[in-house]
Amino acid sequence: MHKLNFLLSILFFVPLLGFAQNAEDDFEGNSTITSWYGDDCGMDNAYGNPFQEGINTSATVLQYQDNGGQYANIRFEIDETFALSQNAAFALKIYVTSSSITGGQPNQVSLKLQDGDLPEPWSTQTEIIKPIVLDQWQEVTFDFANDPYQNLNEGSPNPVTRTDFNRVVLQVNGENNNDLVTAYIDDFVYGVDNGEGSIYNQLVWADEFDGNGPIDPTKWHHQTQLPNGGSWFNNELQHYTNRVENSYVEDGFLHIVAKKENFTDQGYTKSYTSARLNSKFAFTYGRVEARAKLPFGLGTWPAIWMLGKNITEAGGYWANTYGTTGWPACGEIDIMEHWGYNQNYVQSALHTPSSFGATENHGGTLASDVSNTFHIYALEWTPEEMRFSIDGSVYYTYAPNNQNPATWPFDADQYLLLNVAIQGEVAGNFTQSPMVLDYIRVYQEGTNTTADTEELQQIQVFPNPVEGPLNITVPATLAGAQVKVYSAAGQVLVQEFTQDSTSLTLDWSGYPAGAYVLVFESGGERVSYKVVKI
Repeated sequence: MHKLNFLLSILFFVPLLGFAQNAEDDFEGNSTITSWYGDDCGMDNAYGNPFQEGINTSATVLQYQDNGGQYANIRFEIDETFALSQNAAFALKIYVTSSSITGGQPNQVSLKLQDGDLPEPWSTQTEIIKPIVLDQWQEVTFDFANDPYQNLNEGSPNPVTRTDFNRVVLQVNGENNNDLVTAYIDDFVYGVDNGEGSIYNQLVWADEFDGNGPIDPTKWHHQTQLPNGGSWFNNELQHYTNRVENSYVEDGFLHIVAKKENFTDQGYTKSYTSARLNSKFAFTYGRVEARAKLPFGLGTWPAIWMLGKNITEAGGYWANTYGTTGWPACGEIDIMEHWGYNQNYVQSALHTPSSFGATENHGGTLASDVSNTFHIYALEWTPEEMRFSIDGSVYYTYAPNNQNPATWPFDADQYLLLNVAIQGEVAGNFTQSPMVLDYIRVYQEGTNTTADTEELQQIQVFPNPVEGPLNITVPATLAGAQVKVYSAAGQVLVQEFTQDSTSLTLDWSGYPAGAYVLVFESGGERVSYKVVKI
């Protein structure tokens, strides 16, 4: 008997494999949460989204209004209890308007877990507090296995070992105050995809920075040549050098060190030195991950970024062979930028012919202690969009409605750059500070290499775009093939069932509009189909 295994979903938010409990609400009518309650605040969980932009263009959200209540919060309970584990977390999207805020409270959102069966549920609660950025949608995750948490009762055990939590409490800008704040919350979900959902899951290039000494010359090129005019762009103050003082590997970590020192090169003396590395690897579409700590100090400007391989920039690794196009027509992808004058804020940006320099295509987020703590900065680059995240939380998506060379010069190879620049006012006591990388990795979609390739290419998915029924047919030889559906955010959508027939019709009328990816797997091979729901 032939069986065809499909992993599909009926809703946009569904419980991920491995979780016995689930709690999700997209505030569009798809919810496993029975009721939301507001304590000492106003709440409307069917409020028209006033900011349909960025990573959240859905029509309906939850409005949270702290009108001065000392302990304002919203909450819900589940029938069972949450079993926290290394693979389970909570996530939500949030937008807080700066114009609604009074007082001097820190801009933050906290998630508290409580035992709602106790007379005083807060007495044994645990809590994670995350900083937020005002006036933009951002996704925030709360992972009790890995994030710093606070137990109200110091005698309470580690939350991941507990089985008494059945209540979730959300609070914006803290308690014990009478200040005002308005927030909008969307797409609450318990159970966060751990990255399996990305179609880019085959490692194709990496530097783990093992060992000690100079950087690996087979992977990196030192770009040191000054542009015309004797200064780097943006009025930067440093020379980039190929010295080990400015870039080296030690104990398994890359150090790119900005230093205060007089240094003469190419006929110019400058007061600072640093390093700028070009990767000798370029690619189109994929996922980039870099685990890094950032430098301290007013004036420092570290970046993990990309440029089109076709750029005509002087001294670049690719320019002599492939340089045909100037900036910004080559396209620039800033995966992570940080400025020393805004210590815990990181930003991502796109520079294109339609918007460059002080580009409007950017988004940022606050992170915790970026210079003492490693964070994972990532880019997911597909033919349709760019998604930027920190520690798995997406905070900015670039997806122009009209893709053309002016808005989307991102359909050709780009290469990686790592550097620390010095710009603007510099701290008077600055001597040196490094950006430290544990690794940088590039993943792409696996390629088909065996005899099943031909059968995989015979799969039919129609109509596409789809409004209602979606039909799938496969060759009889593909018994046992596996299919996964990924949302545009990279989540695995997961209802598992078997189908004896080689054809299947699914009703997609309840799916949100957008792009989905169906990935078929057989014999270790994979083929992908993009499906657009209208």
